[in-house]
Amino acid sequence: MKLKNIINLAKMKTANNKQIIVNWMKAFNTKDLPALLSLYHEEAQHFSPKLKIAKPETKGLIKGKKELGLWWEDAFKRLPGLHYRLENTIVQEDSVFMEYTRQVPGEADLKVGEVLEIKEGLIVFSRVYHA
Repeated sequence: MKLKNIINLAKMKTANNKQIIVNWMKAFNTKDLPALLSLYHEEAQHFSPKLKIAKPETKGLIKGKKELGLWWEDAFKRLPGLHYRLENTIVQEDSVFMEYTRQVPGEADLKVGEVLEIKEGLIVFSRVYHA
């Protein structure tokens, strides 16, 4: 493959990954679960410190769209005012890093970092870190 083609492919992938961030934030903040799940591979995995607390048996890791959907559906019901304010992003060919502020009425804001690993245009693994 020619260098020019490799560079163009990399630019295309990063542009697509930027759009995934936009779509992810919009779906999450509007609580559009079908749109949010459409960004994930069927066998995607998600790790979060909140999962460790809420569901200790998971050790913080859930697998598959069904489990992701159940987790977020529960969060949206429990925390109707939950909102993420995007602060910063780093976009690469196969992953993105999002820094955002988790806001819930009545709770202190929480700084969050999240890495989304992306393959063939879908999120295959996400990892959440709290500051």
